[in-house]
Amino acid sequence: MKKIAVLFSGIGSNLAYILEHLHKKELEVVVALTNRPNAGGIAFAKEYNIPVEIIDSKSFESREIFDEQIVKTLKSYNPDLTVLAGFMRILTTVFTDNIRAINLHPSLLPRHKGIQAIERSYADKFDMGGISVHWVTSELDGGEVILQREVSKVGKSFEEYEDEVKKIEKKALCEGIRKILYYSVQ
Repeated sequence: MKKIAVLFSGIGSNLAYILEHLHKKELEVVVALTNRPNAGGIAFAKEYNIPVEIIDSKSFESREIFDEQIVKTLKSYNPDLTVLAGFMRILTTVFTDNIRAINLHPSLLPRHKGIQAIERSYADKFDMGGISVHWVTSELDGGEVILQREVSKVGKSFEEYEDEVKKIEKKALCEGIRKILYYSVQ
């Protein structure tokens, strides 16, 4: 069975979805890693008896030293793939040169890289927004796109659009994981 590591920073809803739909069915989540000691996703990992690694980014004097610790920790679990699911850190080449990872981003890249992507996507001139699953590189949200899913903004309030994006992102992330692990997308 293929093994993944999941990195998160917040409530962990994408981690929870992966655990519910893929863990022990199609793959094994071997570690859940967060940079925030109080992240809500920790509870989901514990519920599924997944090892939790808490590496507080505020405890390191540089991003590179923080990334070194993440790389060392992840390598000890030997995942086939690392999945960034709401991991709110910009990673350096210390990470990207050593870890094979994908990321979920709530816009149709290359539009709206970085934070507040859903808000910026909703406000742009296009009728369609959506999500992207892409390879992680040292360029923020700049890695090759693996897959995208569109959401129409026409006639929707921001809240309706945001809800739709959040519904499809979980399914798309799982689809991206499957595509990489089982269909040899490099």
